[in-house]
Amino acid sequence: MSESRSAARRRVLRRRRQRRALVLLSLATALIIAVVVILPRAFAPDDAVAEPASAPVRSSPAPQETPTPTPTPQETEVATPLCETDAVAAALENGSDREVIAAFGGAEPFRGAVAAGEAPCVDLHEAGRIWVVANKRHPLNPVDHWPTPQARPQDTRIIAGGWLLDQTAVALDELSADVRDAVGRIGVSSGFRPYDFQVDTYNRYVAMRGKAAADLRSARPGHSEHQTGLAVDVVACASGCGDHDGFGGTAQSDWIAANAWRYGFIVRYEEGQTAITGYSAEPWHLRFIGRELAAAYHDGGFHTLEEFFGLEAAPDYG
Repeated sequence: MSESRSAARRRVLRRRRQRRALVLLSLATALIIAVVVILPRAFAPDDAVAEPASAPVRSSPAPQETPTPTPTPQETEVATPLCETDAVAAALENGSDREVIAAFGGAEPFRGAVAAGEAPCVDLHEAGRIWVVANKRHPLNPVDHWPTPQARPQDTRIIAGGWLLDQTAVALDELSADVRDAVGRIGVSSGFRPYDFQVDTYNRYVAMRGKAAADLRSARPGHSEHQTGLAVDVVACASGCGDHDGFGGTAQSDWIAANAWRYGFIVRYEEGQTAITGYSAEPWHLRFIGRELAAAYHDGGFHTLEEFFGLEAAPDYG
């Protein structure tokens, strides 16, 4: 082999050795990296956190949101039922009817509570109360009630009877004096009628007119307003006095229809209300309910006590 070829071969072998050395060096470097860097990370705990290469710049802490307190539902204040208030309970126990009405806050609140069924302590059929309602569906309680104290009007002409509950008599004298000054005199033709008296009165009507006609003009015993001492029948008087049937259309009748409420009275059986009251019109039949209730009755445009107190109609004794 020539010298030139031998030198070339040595060069080739040298290059091969250099390449092998380079490969071995690369493998060694990779192995070192694996041992030093990769393996520790592979076997580190899952929650290990790598330290940053340099300290991070501290940022301003995010503002903490103040938790909004959960609103607690406010307790709803439950109003004490009117009948359970001390004022109403005391007035019903020991006070006058006027004081009971005042304890409710006045005539209109009293009427409204009764009509709405919010005053179960007020019995509209309790005899002896100024607000009592006696009609064909509801007798008086007790049925043989006798009102006291009674008195007779002192400044009103009396044709028959004339005894009334004392407060009714006083109010009638006031009305009588003013109607006399305005248009002419009135007289009393019927006042208080006891239970037994009403038995005779009703039976007399039945005998004269028959039961159906009698029920339009006269109450059965225990159902009559006259038994309460709060009802009075009046007639027009001049030199003499007329009768019931001639009262409607007189100056006295018209004046009373317009002004009776000012004295605590209402015309109990108005024209056109038979389907509710069960009675034919009686412009002469006045019912005392007191000034406060009468004002509320007038101001509210009512025409029957049944409507005033939210009661069902009472056209018959069914």
